[in-house]
Amino acid sequence: MIGKARTAAATATILVIDDNPESLRFIVDTLEDQGMTVLIARSGEAALDLLAHTAPDLILMDGMMPGLSGLETTRRIKRDTAHAHIPIIFMTGITEPDHVVAALDTGGVDYVRKPIVIDELLARIRVHLANARRSYRSQLALGRAGRSLVALGADGTLAWCTPQAETLFRQIDPAWDENGERLPAGIEPAVLQLLRDTEGRSALKLDIAGVTVEIARSESDQPTEMLVKITEIGEASKVRLIEARSGLTHREAEVLLWVSYGKTNRTISEILGISPRTVNKHLEQIFKKLGVETRAGATALAVRMMEE
Repeated sequence: MIGKARTAAATATILVIDDNPESLRFIVDTLEDQGMTVLIARSGEAALDLLAHTAPDLILMDGMMPGLSGLETTRRIKRDTAHAHIPIIFMTGITEPDHVVAALDTGGVDYVRKPIVIDELLARIRVHLANARRSYRSQLALGRAGRSLVALGADGTLAWCTPQAETLFRQIDPAWDENGERLPAGIEPAVLQLLRDTEGRSALKLDIAGVTVEIARSESDQPTEMLVKITEIGEASKVRLIEARSGLTHREAEVLLWVSYGKTNRTISEILGISPRTVNKHLEQIFKKLGVETRAGATALAVRMMEE
């Protein structure tokens, strides 16, 4: 994780807002020594003017400034949808808990106390840059695809993945570290094989830990990223999909899936190990929750949920 965070930090643009020239110079020199691009503002007003023309990756905010305070400046930044995602770290010499709480309540993600300890500041910057970039890219991916997407760097390291992919990875490997740089060990070779395939294959299937998944290439708008879509295949994944999209219980979703396959109550009871009477009771609840009156109506909704 540290290696990836440093890569993110090395290309980051940081806005430093501080009215103290000495403090400002010290921080700017430190960040530039780390390879970061630094923007400066001597007041909250100047910072807002600057943000009208640019969007930094992270903001260091002086907690106490004359005029527009750091707290109010942060509130205004967070009200702007174009900049609300930018992490803000407060720098403060005040030790009272109330001030720290107020800073976090305005939308700050963290704070460091003055006099600043450089190693601590750099560590916090790296962590929040990595988190913010992963979160922001995941949101973009979810809006674009709404599925299990994974982005890999040129060296095969994990850059980010959507929440759906994280859930699938934990199912495949409960010990997988979501904050690490690697895919689950059982799935990584197949993903890398597909990405490096010279035969032009766009997808492959893999059976792992009792789960069948399809791994498919996807187009990325970032030249330094390789996008992969990883989808679970089989009845278990369809049941979870129906459950998530319908408001049904897990058992009701199971019954509805087999109904959509055209199975009779007796057959469903044998598959699920419950009585036909229990199947019928589940169907009554399914019809009520879905707002339908027939098996055909319930089937149509189930098929639609699985196709979307």
